[in-house]
Amino acid sequence: MRQFDFMGKRRYAFIASGVLLLVSVLTLLFQQLNLGLDFTGGTLVEVRYASAPALDTIRQLLEDAGFRDVSVQTFGATNEILVRLQQAFDPNVGDQVTEILRQSGESVNLVRAEFVGAQVGGQLRDQSGLGMLVALGVVMLYVAFRFQYKFAFGALLALIHDVTIVLGVFSLFQLEFDLTVLAAILAVIGYSLNDTIIVYDRIRENIRKSRIDDMAVIFNDSINQTLARTLATSGTTLLVLLALLLLGGDMIHNFALALIIGVIIGTFSSVYVASALLIAIKLEREDLIPAKKENAEEEELP
Repeated sequence: MRQFDFMGKRRYAFIASGVLLLVSVLTLLFQQLNLGLDFTGGTLVEVRYASAPALDTIRQLLEDAGFRDVSVQTFGATNEILVRLQQAFDPNVGDQVTEILRQSGESVNLVRAEFVGAQVGGQLRDQSGLGMLVALGVVMLYVAFRFQYKFAFGALLALIHDVTIVLGVFSLFQLEFDLTVLAAILAVIGYSLNDTIIVYDRIRENIRKSRIDDMAVIFNDSINQTLARTLATSGTTLLVLLALLLLGGDMIHNFALALIIGVIIGTFSSVYVASALLIAIKLEREDLIPAKKENAEEEELP
């Protein structure tokens, strides 16, 4: 089996990660996320057409009528449309939207009109942020308990790396960030951690078995030994996510996209962040195998 020199390229990988993180942080600071109605509050209007309409036509009709920040997507069937309006709720807004859409000559029926309060959205935003921090904290404790604190530090930085880049992509391209995307972010944390744990387990095993002290060589061997499993897992996961992205409809489009980005970045970070950082922070054999004291038996004698 061919051996790849992953650790020999780690400096280039650090530069690439640094650039991605810098761009992500800057766009999050200055452009921020395009929060959906789940977080900002607004109005949902669901309508049913006799046949599948053109979403761009619906959006244009509503914008011409004076509505702003309009989001239009299919909801289940192709003839069922969900309209999101970032404005205060009006009891007549459902009928207003339906009448506007009927001007195109289509048969349109109102299914429901609901309001998502800004206060609820604020609570969701705060709780989701807290939930993500708790998840990262629990992960760090778990890895520190199972391996060693240096491993926990590497795993935590890798997860922060993955989450920041996924959020940065959504901020950079102003993709709508809603509860489905938040669920994808939490799934990315779990997926990336699983991949990291597999690599860590092999690294620990090889450090204990190996007679050499060159960590880069041991890490390369460990990553190459787990490479086939990693590629098989990532590849099959990406195939499913691509199917969801292309065939799943608008409701889960951003969910699938966030997971695709997360799986790719998570696979990269399990090698070049979680693992390579252990070399940077000077992981040594003694961190896992305490050195035996010389003349330990004599010291125990009275």
